[in-house]
Amino acid sequence: MVKAVFAGSFDPPTFGHLNIIERAQKLFSEIHVVIAVNKNKNYCFSDDERCTVIKELVSGWNNVSVHLWDSLIVDYAKKIGADVLIRGVRNDNDFLYEFDLAMMNKSLNPQIETVFLVPDPKFFVLRSSSIKELAAFGGDVSTMVPPIVAEMLKKKFAKQ
Repeated sequence: MVKAVFAGSFDPPTFGHLNIIERAQKLFSEIHVVIAVNKNKNYCFSDDERCTVIKELVSGWNNVSVHLWDSLIVDYAKKIGADVLIRGVRNDNDFLYEFDLAMMNKSLNPQIETVFLVPDPKFFVLRSSSIKELAAFGGDVSTMVPPIVAEMLKKKFAKQ
C-alpha cells in the first residue's frame, strides 16, 4: 500500500494533469491530488473553484482524493503517511526545475521519494499560463482541457 501525492496549482487542470493522475492511480494504492494555496500567487480560479472542478474530473477513480494545502508539500505527505511525490514533466526545462525541487524535498524529508511521470504524447499541452492566455483571446482550448474547464475559462474571460 503506497500512498502518493500529486501537487500543483491546477490553474487550470489540463488533459495532461488528468493523464498523469489516471496513470498514477494504477501504480499507487492511494493518490492525493493536492491543490496549492499560495497567497502570494494570483490564480485565475479560486481555491474552491479549482478544488470543485478537480473533484468532479477525478470522481471516477475510487483511490483518488482532492485536497487544498497552504504549506510545504512534504509536510502534507508526512501528515498522511505518503511515501511518494508525483511530478509531471514535459520537457528538459520541466525536468531541471522538478529535479531541483525533488532535491529540496528530499533534504526536507529523506523518507519521501519523487517519481517523475511524463504525459502521453497525445496529452502533451502547453503551460497552464499559455492556455489561459489563449482562452483570454477567445482561442479554442478544447484539445487541451476537459469541456468543463474550457467552459470555466470561457466564462471567466467573458467577464473581463
